[in-house]
Amino acid sequence: MRPELFAGLSVRSPSRALTVALLTFLVVAGFGFRVYQLSAESLSEDELNKVRAVADYRARGLTPANGEHPFLMKALLTASTVASEGWNSTSFAVSNPRLQIASETAARLPGALLGALTALLIFLVASELFGFEIGFIAAALWAFDPMAIGFNRIAKEDTFLLFFFLLGNIFWLRGQRVAESVRGKPEPYYWATAASFGAMMASKYVPHFFCISAAYYYVFQGVRATRWRMGKGKWLLFFTIMGAAFLVLNPTILLPGTWHEMKIFAAEKRIGHDGYEFMGQLYRNQMTLWLNGSPWYFYYVLMGVKLPLATIAAFLVGLPLLFTKRFGDGRLFVLFWLFFWFFPFTFMGGKFTRYFTFALPAVLMTASIGLHSAARFLAGLSDRFKESEWARFYVRSGLTLIVIVLSVYASTTAAPHYRLYTNLLGGGDARAGDYFPHDEFYDASTRETAEAIARSARPGARVASETPELVTYYAEAAGRRDLVSVSLSDRSALREFGAGDIVIVARGRRYFSNDALTKGLLDRVKPDATISLGGVVSTWVFVLDRDSADLVANIAFK
Repeated sequence: MRPELFAGLSVRSPSRALTVALLTFLVVAGFGFRVYQLSAESLSEDELNKVRAVADYRARGLTPANGEHPFLMKALLTASTVASEGWNSTSFAVSNPRLQIASETAARLPGALLGALTALLIFLVASELFGFEIGFIAAALWAFDPMAIGFNRIAKEDTFLLFFFLLGNIFWLRGQRVAESVRGKPEPYYWATAASFGAMMASKYVPHFFCISAAYYYVFQGVRATRWRMGKGKWLLFFTIMGAAFLVLNPTILLPGTWHEMKIFAAEKRIGHDGYEFMGQLYRNQMTLWLNGSPWYFYYVLMGVKLPLATIAAFLVGLPLLFTKRFGDGRLFVLFWLFFWFFPFTFMGGKFTRYFTFALPAVLMTASIGLHSAARFLAGLSDRFKESEWARFYVRSGLTLIVIVLSVYASTTAAPHYRLYTNLLGGGDARAGDYFPHDEFYDASTRETAEAIARSARPGARVASETPELVTYYAEAAGRRDLVSVSLSDRSALREFGAGDIVIVARGRRYFSNDALTKGLLDRVKPDATISLGGVVSTWVFVLDRDSADLVANIAFK
């Protein structure tokens, strides 16, 4: 890596022992936030698919279950589930039921662990690009950011994708440094990068993210003095190692059934619902709809209402600095990262907030650059500070600490329902769940809803919801195998509903197919039960009488 990379930063790293202590604190504290009441929310429909895939693997070996997604994450979930069951069967856990690991926790624990460790990887990447101070700020912001914590607490692939992307680029950037310094051989770092990228592909099928590292590499190839050159032979070996790692970590790709599932998914035939509610408005939510799907400004609103305000301010300061030479060549990597994520995801018609997991570290690195620069600017305002190195240190550290503490405060007040966090710009707690209800609630009250129904439902009652399999899963766990669960969008089934049957209206599950029915019930019928998530109403339960059953049937016939 070229020496001008750190031009203008003038940041001295602390001792190795202090660095290890600080990073250990960030990882441990971040892990604490991520595992705090990890089973407080029920599984989502997506997470249930993972749990069932794990059950299928354990019963039948490798199968194409949930084959539209790679195997690596589900392998880790399997290990977590087996280990959790082993712990729960020990005499100590049996005699202390409160210490037993819930199935929701077992499913989410691998993501929570990798999410916490991601802070370390962010530090290593950012410090390689910009030095210790910016690397530490970026790692701290990730460790305590409510949005990052919320994403890491769901059993989805995005956390795993990000982890191995960062791991690969740690080796990639270190290989650049070694090649430019002519001290040692960079090849081992290249091969480690290839293996990490293989694991990245075995986590989620998004190959275009390789363009971030490739673009950064090719920026230097036109510079004659650059020694960081791979050559055709090394590239061939690179992709061979990457492919081998991908196959080892994703062996189900060799099953014909997996390709069948992937074909169905790619044709968008796995989309079970016909819309997405965003800021109170319903939109079609398919990738191939492009600008006719969810609005292009979806993720910009997400940043505006879900990041702590101090982090947003720091990002706005740091973004223009990425276009200056003050931060050397490392800024190009972050610019490519931002471009290759925001450009496609701005225009794609299908959007979910969890996709932002991959972009969030680049946003936080940019915020760290802005915070670092603002702190140095403030420290240089006074001649008194200029004369005292300790005074400058206290000013820089004080501003940085305030921004980090504000993230800690935001996460602490939102716990354990971090996805509901909404900053003051977005309206605060009063607007929690109003912007992205599908992703903010994410079926989190289904367990409590099913338990409430199980206590009072008549034998053999039909239950309509937009997550029938998930309701069945929790109803059976509550001892009610007799309940018949159907889709709220299944009009033919609703026409048969009568007195004593049940309709569940859950926030985040509003679609074009059920909008008239849910509005009709909420406007004309008093719910028999209301379930809340963190003080925010998330679900209404209607036990139909003759009049409300007629209302449901009439709407279903229209």
